[in-house]
Amino acid sequence: MRSPRTACPVRRSGLGWSPIRSDAPAFRPVQSAPEGTLNYLRLLRQRPVLVLWLAQSLSVLGDRLYALAVMWVVFTSTGSASLMGLVAVVESLPYIVLGTAGRHVVARFSTFGRLARVDAARALVAVSLPFLWSPDPWGVALLLFGVLLLGSLGALFDPNLGALVPDLVEPERVQEVTGLFDLTGRIARIAGPASIGLLLLAVSEVQLFALNGVTFAVSAVALGWLARRYAMAAGGGAFERPGKARSAVRAWPVVRAHPRVGLAVGLHGVALFCSAVTAVGMPALLATRYGTGAAVYGLVTAAVGVGALLGNPLASSRCSGSWMAVYCGAWAMQGVATACMGLVLDLPALLLLALVSGLVTPATSVTLRAHLGAFAPAERLRLMSVDQTVIRTGGTAGMLLLPFLVDASPRGAFVVGGGMVAGAALASLLVASRLLRPDAALPAPAAAQGHAVAAE
Repeated sequence: MRSPRTACPVRRSGLGWSPIRSDAPAFRPVQSAPEGTLNYLRLLRQRPVLVLWLAQSLSVLGDRLYALAVMWVVFTSTGSASLMGLVAVVESLPYIVLGTAGRHVVARFSTFGRLARVDAARALVAVSLPFLWSPDPWGVALLLFGVLLLGSLGALFDPNLGALVPDLVEPERVQEVTGLFDLTGRIARIAGPASIGLLLLAVSEVQLFALNGVTFAVSAVALGWLARRYAMAAGGGAFERPGKARSAVRAWPVVRAHPRVGLAVGLHGVALFCSAVTAVGMPALLATRYGTGAAVYGLVTAAVGVGALLGNPLASSRCSGSWMAVYCGAWAMQGVATACMGLVLDLPALLLLALVSGLVTPATSVTLRAHLGAFAPAERLRLMSVDQTVIRTGGTAGMLLLPFLVDASPRGAFVVGGGMVAGAALASLLVASRLLRPDAALPAPAAAQGHAVAAE
């Protein structure tokens, strides 16, 4: 294997890519680790993976606390559910704008060092909010501005981090590391709501913003450490280090060459549009159908979370079949489970369907992101940014439109939403297998370039 930017052969090490001596044995692909959680344990033995995973686990948990805190603060201050919805729209708007028209801006932050600066800025904004907050219209306006600013920084951070994670490991372990970082969100969805009650015994809701700022600061330190580590590796002579961040490629030529990717991203947007049904409609379904309240809602949410934790190790294992078949099949199963939630007549069946829904969820996110991780760095970043834009647009549109359907009929909303997801997944699979031409071969990963740029 030869790097396109070096004159000598290279091989992967825990730090990056290092030169191979001319008298060294021929390169042999690293054997994949046994399937299951043992894969994760082996990945975490690599210090860069461990440092970034721990920092991002803490950061994602802080994000969950922040999301709960901002909604609660707005509602208790204004008593307006509409303003709560406005918060969600304001936070998603930068993702839509930068993903649509800001590819050059996003590409400027495609290194660990620059992402460290983004997280440092997020820490400063989040820590400042408790000191600037006041329960009056100006305070609410200031809070919304802070949400907009944090959303803008997040729109720069999220796709770039997702595009850098595959550079930490060998190409054959991209799906495993994608599953490992997906696990952070799964844990946070359970740990966040579970811990907020205890935290509120010691701090106020507004002070949760400061805690989120601390997690951003920890993430900034970890990213800065990674930047310095890879910079030292690049300085050892193994690389010809580029002077700029990744180029901002156009998405459309890549999608034309890989039409299944475009189809998968479109399906992702449809599914996130329909996810508003479960987010908004589950409390209404439990109240109208079963006469239950918040306790049972928490039980259903926990069932989804447990299912996702169980499904995550399975999703991280590479399968021999088509990635598109796995991806569409998982969405079809989730759509059917959602539709059946509106049809079942007893609570145990609803809990079982919630468990199944959570079980297949990791297969949707990990499969697509792992496939995108196989692209060359510049194309990978652009496609991940487009995916973020599509799902944010779909989710925002769903939160604005689908609550009207839930108000009309909670059961019907579940049937319609789940049916739309299942139908879109099966249609996408049919189009991919029968009508689309084969995808172009993926470009060989520019590994040396990826590691050198990541250090900047």
